[in-house]
Amino acid sequence: MKLFFHGDVAEVVAGISELAAILRIELCESGIPVEVVNRKGPLKISLENGQGRIEFAESIHFFRALGLFVEYSRRQDRFQFKEQPRFDFNGPMLDVSRNAVLKRSTIKQMMRYMALMGLNGLMLYTEDTYEVPDKPYFGYMRGRYTDGELKELDDYAALFGIEMVPCIQTLAHLAQALKWSFAAKIRDSGDTLLVGEPQTYAFIEEMIVAASAPFRTKRIHIGMDEAYGLGLGRYLTLHGYRERFDVMNEHLARVLDITRKHGLKPMIWSDMPFHFLSNDPNAFHYPLNVDFSPDKLAQIPNDVQFVYWDYGQRDQLVYERLIEKHKEFGSVPVFAGGIHIWGSMSPNNGKTWMITHPALLACKAQGVREVLATAWGDNGQETNHLAMLPGLQLFAEHGYTDEVNDGKLRSRFAACTGLDLFDELIALKYMDETPGVSEGNHYMANPSKYLLWQDVLIGLFDKHVEGTPENELPDHYEKLQEKWRACKVKAGSPFDALFEFYEKLSGVLAVKSTLGLVLTRLYRDDRKEELKDAAQSCLPDLYRRMDELRIAHRRIWMLTNKPFGWEVLDIRYGGMLARISTAIDRLLDYAEGREESLEELEAERLLFEAELPETPITISAPGYLRIASASPLS
Repeated sequence: MKLFFHGDVAEVVAGISELAAILRIELCESGIPVEVVNRKGPLKISLENGQGRIEFAESIHFFRALGLFVEYSRRQDRFQFKEQPRFDFNGPMLDVSRNAVLKRSTIKQMMRYMALMGLNGLMLYTEDTYEVPDKPYFGYMRGRYTDGELKELDDYAALFGIEMVPCIQTLAHLAQALKWSFAAKIRDSGDTLLVGEPQTYAFIEEMIVAASAPFRTKRIHIGMDEAYGLGLGRYLTLHGYRERFDVMNEHLARVLDITRKHGLKPMIWSDMPFHFLSNDPNAFHYPLNVDFSPDKLAQIPNDVQFVYWDYGQRDQLVYERLIEKHKEFGSVPVFAGGIHIWGSMSPNNGKTWMITHPALLACKAQGVREVLATAWGDNGQETNHLAMLPGLQLFAEHGYTDEVNDGKLRSRFAACTGLDLFDELIALKYMDETPGVSEGNHYMANPSKYLLWQDVLIGLFDKHVEGTPENELPDHYEKLQEKWRACKVKAGSPFDALFEFYEKLSGVLAVKSTLGLVLTRLYRDDRKEELKDAAQSCLPDLYRRMDELRIAHRRIWMLTNKPFGWEVLDIRYGGMLARISTAIDRLLDYAEGREESLEELEAERLLFEAELPETPITISAPGYLRIASASPLS
């Protein structure tokens, strides 16, 4: 399609050129003339008598309108359409602190998709993955971004009207920085800063200055969530026990002095005031039974934005009640929802859909104007960020309308990314939404993770698949293997590498998902010849599949991330390959009479957790360290 833009194009022309390849358009004077008008009001597009028109108030609205114009023009030669933006800030928070530090090229690719979706905000969650001058161990060997790299990204974001906001931590979640000796005097406990100490605030000021310097915006997210160890480490020894609500507010006040000094506009996560003021000793995150009496609220600083994060509710009214509680702080919160790519090897799109619709409808009903789509990478970022794209489209469409359905999402996704892969990316949820797991997988069962990393001989999760029909899981993963193989052929780079990873992962799980049960049964039935056959055929085949998976996983990682952090997954794969090799030797030693018994297979298999539902495959297993062994790995 050929297009010729004229009018108010000065601020968007560079961005149009960056998006031409996705849209498959050519910019030339012989193309369809499109008048561009910058004015207040909703974004509007029209085409009539071969003349196009785009009206927009902000740059990001133009790029969304551009995508819509191209999409509509390919279907009809006459149309009028308008949208009213529902949010002032809408976009992802990309976790680049859990080993996977995204390449600049990957982030720019994300920005191009975001522009056409109409998403105007981007945060990179950096605990220690940015440079702090004179602190060489801060982010050491972690792939930290340089000041120049972040400036380059901010410049690129500005082409589309995307605001990049630095996102750091100034209280907890700093284990990777505080483990080094330079931090000994400012460490309260393993991941928490020692508050109240002058050296701590000198360090925090260094972080804030370094993190904010590369960006145009004056806004900064200074974290402070999940600080459960606050005041309970060295602080307790130095000062005795104090009400942690008071300690938190004193710390926040001192950090706000720093942001005020540098002309910054801070925001923090809001869970700690709820946690510290709860009347329930077992309260977690956002209890409603909190002591928000006037004297307590008066202690909370009011020159900071609060970010209400919630990744698990399915009830719009619950979100609305919690937003109303936040308003008692004196302002409307920012809302942070979740695109569930964490905690497993694959995205949980079912849960993302179940929680996002009610959450964003609640935001619109309560007048929340700023929303975030968090994409965490807990436990090593085993799921690639590219898998989050359908979830981004979901946030985008809620940003411009209240009527959002998968049919619209599918067509918009194709228009905004140039990819006919919406259904295929959504279907990745079936890596964990196996037979026996309820539709949507609300409780985050993650068999693709625990069946991959559990030991072949010491299967801590064997009991969880014991009750499934014999071939159900192998058949499930064999079918997915074929599906992802077809997707790989259909997709271009880097998505072909993404689907190759899932093809190889499915191939491993087709063999390994029930292998521990099979080996245990053969052993207890004293079928030595079959054990010998498993050692000489099945396990070598699994070894080959596992190594192919490692290589496929490495390929998608290196295409999209810096190399730092991959060594952790190499160690996991290497450990599994070594254990398969050991299992071969152990089975042969027993089958050929060199061992009288195999204690690993003698041991009784228990549920990983004693109190589980009737379908224990639905377990959401913890991280790798607990899955791989009952013994300490560190």
